[in-house]
Amino acid sequence: ELAHAFDASFHEVQWIVLAYLLASTTLIVSVGRLADITGRRRLLLAGILLFTIASVLCSVAPTLGLLIAARAVQGLGAAVMMALAIALVGETVPKAQTGRAMGLLGTMSAIGTALGPSLGGLLIDGFGWPAIFLVTVPLGLLTFLLAHRHLPVDRRVTTRAKFDVVGTLLLALTLGAYALAMTIGRGRFGPLNVALLVGAGCGICVFVFVETRAAAPLIRLAMVRALRGNLAMSALVSTVMMATLVVGPFYLSRGLELDGVLVGLVLSAGPLVAALTGVPAGRIADQFGARRTTTVGLVVLAAGCLTLAALPAGSGIAGYIAAVAVITIGYALFQTANNTAVMADVLPDHRGVISGLLNLSRNLGLITGASVMGAVFAAASATSDIATAPPDAVTAGMRVTFVVATLLILGALAIAAGGRILAPSRAGRVIARVT
Repeated sequence: ELAHAFDASFHEVQWIVLAYLLASTTLIVSVGRLADITGRRRLLLAGILLFTIASVLCSVAPTLGLLIAARAVQGLGAAVMMALAIALVGETVPKAQTGRAMGLLGTMSAIGTALGPSLGGLLIDGFGWPAIFLVTVPLGLLTFLLAHRHLPVDRRVTTRAKFDVVGTLLLALTLGAYALAMTIGRGRFGPLNVALLVGAGCGICVFVFVETRAAAPLIRLAMVRALRGNLAMSALVSTVMMATLVVGPFYLSRGLELDGVLVGLVLSAGPLVAALTGVPAGRIADQFGARRTTTVGLVVLAAGCLTLAALPAGSGIAGYIAAVAVITIGYALFQTANNTAVMADVLPDHRGVISGLLNLSRNLGLITGASVMGAVFAAASATSDIATAPPDAVTAGMRVTFVVATLLILGALAIAAGGRILAPSRAGRVIARVT
């Protein structure tokens, strides 16, 4: 639709997605830190308005270049909302109910994931591509009004910390280089991808050097060290979850030879299970402890991935849905508990930046998963064009991919078993000590 409307190639149109992805990923930690300095409620309201205005600009963009620019602005607004949604839980929800609140956030996200593709398709068919942007305008305005009415007013601060502009630019360039390295090339990892990865590696070294000498750093590196286990597990699990999104459509359409309608229905099973399990997962985390629930979630995730890796040829749709349901339940338990463990006792002055780090680890995992797990799937399928691969090849590729996914989850379990994750109370003490 967009390629036809703007008479553009696929390579040009993909920048509509990349612009949003780059803006939301590269700036998510920075906007979290900015919110800690200027006020989370104030910045969240600004982010909602920015996203809504950008949606209007997207819908009326007369050229592809302006649409891409508007999508980048929309991504910035999304970064604000993603970073601060988790951060504001600590200010609006009693500590004993933090897990339930995190679970509810997961439920709402899953509902959006389930409705988005089908609703978007209906809107495009009925009203054209601008409708997918216009539909978010009334939703954005409603969100703004609800947030303005119900969120607590920001505390008055007599002295404000300085915002680390240099660190923000360095981190944005570094993350942008990494994200581009993982996404461009149409599935082929060439010299440009290598150059971008090298640039990202150099960028992170310069960033660490600058941050250790900054009077008011964007990220206190001791804080990252304290949370490294939780952040690493989040990235690993997100990489695995992206594998289900990358491999699933091909396995269903080529491996099981389902038509498009059935593929869409089967793919909606995962978000549906996530919507149903988010709040119960939060209650479990509150009742049995975030650290224990994190480990249980990882075990369930490993079981689901192993089931897909060993899925019998005759199990069909039912077998696939059952395995994905197990994976989704494990993810709901892990994500809710991990977020709770990190955020439950964080000092108010650092909720934004730590929430941004959590979201960044998730985004980097998703980006890496799309590239790396997609490459594993294509290589294991032993075909030059996965879209036309025979069923046996696709099935073999799916099994190998989820063997790798199982190993990644076992790596996350090793981190958990090694005691490198934080229980909520310990998280608060450690972060308080390093800040």
